[in-house]
Amino acid sequence: MPERSYVDDLRLGHVLADTADQITTARFRAQDLQVSTKPDLTHVTDADTAVEDALRKVLSRSRPRDAVHGEERADTGWGPRRWVIDPIDGTANFVRGVPVWATLIALMEGDEVVVGVVSAPGLQRRWWAARGAGAFTGKSLASATRLQASSVGAVSDAFLSYSSVRGWVESGRGQQFVDLMRDVWRTRAFGDFWSYLLVAEGGVDIATEPDLALHDMAALDVIVREAGGRFTSIDGTPGVAGPGALATNGHLHDAVLSALAPVEPTQPLELSD
Repeated sequence: MPERSYVDDLRLGHVLADTADQITTARFRAQDLQVSTKPDLTHVTDADTAVEDALRKVLSRSRPRDAVHGEERADTGWGPRRWVIDPIDGTANFVRGVPVWATLIALMEGDEVVVGVVSAPGLQRRWWAARGAGAFTGKSLASATRLQASSVGAVSDAFLSYSSVRGWVESGRGQQFVDLMRDVWRTRAFGDFWSYLLVAEGGVDIATEPDLALHDMAALDVIVREAGGRFTSIDGTPGVAGPGALATNGHLHDAVLSALAPVEPTQPLELSD
């Protein structure tokens, strides 16, 4: 059977991204930006909620039968098709006036992400992909460059991007991650969405974080895969179920999974009578 076309869904993803960009760019570095703290101690701004509310409104008109999962509001709808929204990925950057933040938009069918759009107006960049149609970056569907992950085949030659070391320490795999940092050629903490898109672009070979939510990962997953890379949990499970995420160019994936594997606790000796 021919691959199903997601052209209409991808076009809608760009409409949603355009809507988000209008809101986020207007509120970025605004003197009256309202910032509060959620129960998990992360930031949320009035821009986060405004974007999610606006995108849900568009989806309610354009895809009334689809479910919606977002970071800031309760899930709505039920069914095999589900839109996943992260209104501002990198809210801490947004609050501090650092232009590295983006809106992440994805469409899932069952457990598989089939469409992803990431828009970072502060960087004047956008990335997107649909299952079976490749991954691209550019200003529009008509003006785009195809993405391709790198061909680096050795961990010692690899460029690793990450968010923070603290999360790895808290995950119980701090030593494994530090050892991986020592083994690769180069490391930089680009963080959040950008690390994974750099993997898709071929500028970075490995991106990983130990603790992410569905809305953090969904759009990135399909873009990395359609660029020829591989996206799994840090335990190697394909997709966006977690725990955490590991994206590579594909060639390095198994070696990195092995390097990050939890260490089995040493069993005490049992002395016989």
